[in-house]
Amino acid sequence: MLTTRRRVVATAVALVGSLLLASCGDSDSGGSDGKTLKLWHYEGPDSAMGVAWKEAIKEFEAKHPGVKVKFEEKGFEQIQKTAPMVLNSNDAPDIMEYNKGNATAGALSKQGLLTDLTAEATQRGWDKKITGGVRTISQYDTNGVMGSGKWYGVPNYAEYTMVFYNKDLFKKYGIAEPTTPDELTAAMDKFVAKGITPLANAGAEYMAQQYLYQLALSKADRSWVDSYELYKGKTDFHDAAWTYGAETFADWVKKGYISKKSTGTKAEDAGVSFIQGKSPILFSGSWWYGRFQTENKFAWGTFLWPGSNLTLGSGGNLWVVPKNAKNKDLAYDFIDITMSKKIQNLLGNNGGVPVAADPAAITDPQSKSLIANFNTLSGKDGLAFYPDWPVAGFYDVLVSETQKLITGSEKPDAYLSALQKAYDKGVPKT
Repeated sequence: MLTTRRRVVATAVALVGSLLLASCGDSDSGGSDGKTLKLWHYEGPDSAMGVAWKEAIKEFEAKHPGVKVKFEEKGFEQIQKTAPMVLNSNDAPDIMEYNKGNATAGALSKQGLLTDLTAEATQRGWDKKITGGVRTISQYDTNGVMGSGKWYGVPNYAEYTMVFYNKDLFKKYGIAEPTTPDELTAAMDKFVAKGITPLANAGAEYMAQQYLYQLALSKADRSWVDSYELYKGKTDFHDAAWTYGAETFADWVKKGYISKKSTGTKAEDAGVSFIQGKSPILFSGSWWYGRFQTENKFAWGTFLWPGSNLTLGSGGNLWVVPKNAKNKDLAYDFIDITMSKKIQNLLGNNGGVPVAADPAAITDPQSKSLIANFNTLSGKDGLAFYPDWPVAGFYDVLVSETQKLITGSEKPDAYLSALQKAYDKGVPKT
């Protein structure tokens, strides 16, 4: 997802196997003088993806004399809301980063707005590099449901959520790194007692709903996730897991762990709050990792959510080629370059989770730790995707309903009923 955020699950073996695979050669589009590759993505310039893709643009232009890349940085929300309209016009880019999942890439594929990449994935070897849960989000069936069917997107990184914490603030107040749920709540109680709101939050975007989903995941299992995300069973929003998530989230607001004023806060604001040392804890994704490496001026660390075998995560956002793209062959070549060892290694050493890097080439200690934690998580089948994925329009429902929990204008039971209604309305009828 985003600076964002955001089927079978990737296993550690699959990830390591994909890391060891050699890159296929980048094709050269000779005779393309005067052409322009129109590229959209929403990753920050200091993020691992931003750094890697900037280098990919340089390499692309070097390999394609006479071709210029016209890069336009877009916001996650901007693309999320306008993609169907833009892609149905003559203003569509040649290649674009887009959110993965049934409600986003799946919906666009069902509407016929994306190019079928199956032949390219086979010919260029992407299907050998992208496996397991990372591959799940690449393929969509005729109903736009992920996990099977044609290739409509290519993720060249993986992602997962974790707890980022300010070691200096924890040390200042004599708080140890939490390893259990009880220790986490005890740590937050200590910060509240010192007048500090412990959790950075963004109620206006994805972050708040991801806190709540993680709380639910701590009481869930794989079959629960598959029922919710893949329709392999009935989803009951008043079950034990969802009820725990909603009630605990509301309780955390009351206890001061989450600010009641965070309803209008965006993810960028929450991230900056952590960077500036104002918030001791941020629960969010690996997409922040590279930026925190660059901008944090304090000692910091990460740990997986305590007491849970599941957390939010998947393959990263997708490179998609719009149906109306004017230079599709150039778009395929650019994707190929982002899958090369050179770019994958660069991504890995800048705080990303690459899918086709050489493990020996990842030398940065924090990056090694990031990838090791991902291997731990994927090794226990722990990637649970994201709460907004199952049905079209669910992201906006989750944002608005979770804001009501934060303000206290809606009780957990009513919140869960609202989610049930929107979810049931959107699930494909079979």
